Amino acid sequence: MAEGSIRISSFEIKTASRREVAAAHALTTRLQAEAWPEDPPRALADWEGELRTIPPYWAVQRWVAWRGEEAVATATTYFYNTLQNRHIADLDIAVLPEHRRRGIGKELLARLVTACEEGGKTLLTFGTDSALPAGRAFAARVGARAGMVSATNQLDLASLDRALMERWCHEGPHDLFSLGWWIGPYPEEELIAICELKDVMNTAPRDELEVEDWTWTPEMVRQSDAALAARKRERWTLYARHRASGELAGFTKVFWDPAQPAALWQGDTGVLPKYRGHGLGKWLKATMIARVLAERPTVVRVRTANASSNVPMLKINHAMGFRLYKEWTIWQVEAASVRAYLGAG
Repeated sequence: MAEGSIRISSFEIKTASRREVAAAHALTTRLQAEAWPEDPPRALADWEGELRTIPPYWAVQRWVAWRGEEAVATATTYFYNTLQNRHIADLDIAVLPEHRRRGIGKELLARLVTACEEGGKTLLTFGTDSALPAGRAFAARVGARAGMVSATNQLDLASLDRALMERWCHEGPHDLFSLGWWIGPYPEEELIAICELKDVMNTAPRDELEVEDWTWTPEMVRQSDAALAARKRERWTLYARHRASGELAGFTKVFWDPAQPAALWQGDTGVLPKYRGHGLGKWLKATMIARVLAERPTVVRVRTANASSNVPMLKINHAMGFRLYKEWTIWQVEAASVRAYLGAG
């Protein structure tokens, strides 16, 4: 590594010193400001709490690069403790701008690849932000191929066509379906049906990503709910139920963080294939945004992520007024290829 004063060490939030935690938080704050300039910085306690409440179906390892007592770069691996996709490791590497192109990222990558090899992971995936071109250049150097291009789209609520939303609510298939709400944790008695409903997201486009279908389990849902509660994040889920059969037919959900009150994240929206064609997606999205307007007046922007190939959902979002904020590319590369790249270097 060219920058000889840099040292790299593993970082575990539960054992790190207060000085190390504060330095790692300062690093994250700078990186966040670069990627999401509209958002206020996340408080130390909030950020630390998030790292302490990772759901157990993720196995996470972190490293930090230090220059003296300053944290200048970080790397993270995410392994799936699930029945599917156990061959995959998700990676993240981020380096402060003034320390890029000095070999720090490559040194961190070596740590990540070693961890992946030891964990039996053969396919590595990572995302790059269109606002930060250094990421795409890094992907090219390691020989990664694009698996999927997705967009973060943003809706300025001041420009929302409220009359259109009222029309979508009025035109919803009220005779065939009823709507209901789950605020916060999902009800235990419906977890199996909820898992089956969540699995509909396997029908969303994933382009060339070499991933297996996800199968949610009640225990995974419980773990996710516990993490959200510990982080004090709000999740609203609006669902549609088929009147004749009583079956859950579709859903949409949003996430709101009281510490970031101006922003709302729109999560998954899905409708079971046999219930498509009735306008459920528009009805669900319009009903959700109506409640947000009524009960969360601090929210000024809504963000959502969609595969660029997801034409039906993009059509709804564009009609609502969502506009492109930035693009993401999810890359994939074999661990053996990255090891070869590191060896060649």
